[in-house]
Amino acid sequence: MRVAVVGAGGIGSYFGGRLAHTGADIHLLARGQRLRAIRDKGLRISGVRGELAVALPATDDPADIGPCDIVLFCVKSYDTDGAVDLLPPLLHATTAVVSLQNGVDNEEKIAARIGPEHVMGGAAFIFASVVEPGVVHDAGGPGSIVFGELDGSRSARGEALLAQCQKAGIPAELVTDMRVRLWDKFAFICAQAGMTACTRLPIGEIRAVPATRDMFSNIVDEVVALGTAEGVDLPSDTGQKIARFAQSLPAGASRRATTTSSAVGASSSRRCTVSWCSDPAPMACRRR
Repeated sequence: MRVAVVGAGGIGSYFGGRLAHTGADIHLLARGQRLRAIRDKGLRISGVRGELAVALPATDDPADIGPCDIVLFCVKSYDTDGAVDLLPPLLHATTAVVSLQNGVDNEEKIAARIGPEHVMGGAAFIFASVVEPGVVHDAGGPGSIVFGELDGSRSARGEALLAQCQKAGIPAELVTDMRVRLWDKFAFICAQAGMTACTRLPIGEIRAVPATRDMFSNIVDEVVALGTAEGVDLPSDTGQKIARFAQSLPAGASRRATTTSSAVGASSSRRCTVSWCSDPAPMACRRR
């Protein structure tokens, strides 16, 4: 199975590197200093699950890669429109583009440009970030990935990706309720990214204060209610499950492990992703 990774940030590099380390045919689409570093020195991943180094092909031209069976689409949500323009050379008749972005409308945007038959939903659960070009830090979280066809079917291409993830030791799940999974993560991201960006604090400090802990829970509950109103069959215990997950995260001895990229962007000169991640919520509210 031939796999392209569009976006060599923390998520794309982590999963691409793990897959390549066990022999998968992985090709990174990167740019700038990250591309030069990966070409010159390979990709290195370090953190809570150990260290690995892998040499793998990297380019800034999708035509150099050619048609693939799977494309992991891992750019920030604000780069979606531009990055979709890179996809056509990577596609054949049955290629699946699996978005691992935060939010609930990226799949729709991608499908509008390349056709819904090419799009699968996905979600990644890991705190991974680029600490220098070609070097990714795995700070924790489940390190898992879920993906599935948006029509609820269980496809051969999904099974093939599942097998490749299992070979690489990546906890993976092929699901038939991908829209539910996207909204489940969306509720968590709206609270986690919003609160950490607003307060510039890790989740451990947010949950230690009753007022901010309650605000976090209220955001989750509002997004779950909105998803239900949008026709997504979210389980009744979704809010409680997210609260338990947030409680299980490290308190913040290492802020990298419990502070989102949105918070990092809000605290620095980097672009902040929080509005692109959470914008679908107020847009859906206006439809109501």
